[in-house]
Amino acid sequence: MAANQTQQDTGNSLELVDIKEVRGNTVLVKDGSLRQIVMVGGVNFSLKSDDEQTIITQAYQDFLNGIDFPLQIIVHSRKVNVDRYIKNLLNRKLSETSALLQNQIDEYAEFIRGFIQKNAIMEKVFLIVISYYPLSGVAGMGSITPPKSLLPFWGKAKSGKGTGQGKDEDHGEDMAFNEHLEQLNQRTSQIVNGLIRIGLEATTLENEQLIELFYNFYNPQTVERKDMAGIGPEGRQ
Repeated sequence: MAANQTQQDTGNSLELVDIKEVRGNTVLVKDGSLRQIVMVGGVNFSLKSDDEQTIITQAYQDFLNGIDFPLQIIVHSRKVNVDRYIKNLLNRKLSETSALLQNQIDEYAEFIRGFIQKNAIMEKVFLIVISYYPLSGVAGMGSITPPKSLLPFWGKAKSGKGTGQGKDEDHGEDMAFNEHLEQLNQRTSQIVNGLIRIGLEATTLENEQLIELFYNFYNPQTVERKDMAGIGPEGRQ
């Protein structure tokens, strides 16, 4: 009884999520549109000289004026997961031969734990969402039938058992997806190149990173399950 109720509640919650699936480093929305997300490294504008500020401002204006498709800029604040940092500290302690340094590491790690309990450490993440709406007939901005879901919790795949219809439909959907993905990739490349010309670092999020990002979006009260390693200039090794 409890299990059935939990499944029902989960299904009702998923109805509120617009995401159908994540595939090919792309978010497929239930209305048939596609999204790719670029994470951008920040820059301390106030520390730049007047000339540098003018150059950055002009480059940003040129960047925006050159865009003729939907674009969304998001500044997202997220909790910093310091578990790995503390773990590294304790590992460092094991390699220390000085009892004094070992004691200082313990005290510092304990200080960090106590500080985190009272003050959530936040970092800002800068994201650009690039959209693509497949054309449908004379209506203009319409929708396509998205490819079958690769993630069971983001929609159920259609079944074509007993006939060849299912495979044919999947093949046609895959072809349509690849065509639309190519168009979206061109837009994303334009955005990334434009950001680089401004002097910013930009990284297109991949499947696992997209899933982690949206997990954090829909669970803002929790600390991240793990760091989004490899994303943005600070995450690169």
